[in-house]
Amino acid sequence: MYSLEELVNRLGGELVGDGKVVVRRVATLDQAGEGDLSFLANPRYVSKLKSSQAAAVIVGPGARDLLTDRPRIVAPDPYLHFARVAQFFNPPEPAVPGIHPTAAVSVAIPASVSVAAGVVIEAGARIGEDVVIGAGSYIGRNCAVGRGTRISPRVSIYADCVIGQDCLIHSGAVIGSDGFGFAREKSGAWVKIPQVGRVVIGDEVEIGANTTIDRGALDDTWIGKGVKIDNQIQIGHNVRIGDYTAIAGCVGIAGSTVIGARCMVGGQAGIIGHLHIADDVVISAGTLVTKSINKAGVYTANLPVQGHADWVKNFAHLRHLDALVDRIRALEQRLEEKSSN
Repeated sequence: MYSLEELVNRLGGELVGDGKVVVRRVATLDQAGEGDLSFLANPRYVSKLKSSQAAAVIVGPGARDLLTDRPRIVAPDPYLHFARVAQFFNPPEPAVPGIHPTAAVSVAIPASVSVAAGVVIEAGARIGEDVVIGAGSYIGRNCAVGRGTRISPRVSIYADCVIGQDCLIHSGAVIGSDGFGFAREKSGAWVKIPQVGRVVIGDEVEIGANTTIDRGALDDTWIGKGVKIDNQIQIGHNVRIGDYTAIAGCVGIAGSTVIGARCMVGGQAGIIGHLHIADDVVISAGTLVTKSINKAGVYTANLPVQGHADWVKNFAHLRHLDALVDRIRALEQRLEEKSSN
């Protein structure tokens, strides 16, 4: 537990009210109770702020004086400040250095590394200080894992891949599996193209559960610094993702696509191969990207949900859209002819 005064001294912000108030955790406005610290990130929820049982709140400058009797921390970005406080209250579970007797480790590793039961680390791998490797994970030959990276149970990292410092890789992730590369014979049979590139992952990257990142065919697949990748995402071979881009769940990115820095890709979006996405692009959930995007902005290409009967009726009109366009053009031509006579 910490007093508001201690939190402000450690994490910044402006303290308004009684700094001696002690909080023990962070919670939403709805769920907060005695000893909880909550936050108001959206002015629409001011009514919830007034009825909340939170002991104190984090607010923006515009909401500084909305409450007169409750202690608060004023921060330029309340949600960002909440994230920092939440990290402070919930640090990663400390790891116990050492190698479990059932692990198979073929290289020398620093004494600060924690290797759990059933881990396999192949010859030539390089493991940095303070790395944590969860039970049943596999680190292939000649891989490099940077200082402070945490690998959850049952992660597979194929040979030659590079993981940066302070990364977090969740269970079931597969990094460096073969990209989908084949040539076709006249008979229809497929000839596999060896995938000889690597996956290179920058510092402070988070990779969600059951996400797959394919190794490059010839060049490397590259994930920039601070990229955040959600669960169940497929990233094809030779994809390059710029620094601080965030990608939500179930996105598919086909091979050789280049995504810029600070982009956001919504859940279930799809990006076909060999495209270029500029910096600072936002792709809405469910959008299928079929051509390059060369300018920052928000892009959407999907239909909002509607009743089934309405969808059937509207789709029936779409089926006849070409004919309707032809009729309109014919009418426009007739009008032009009449106006010219």
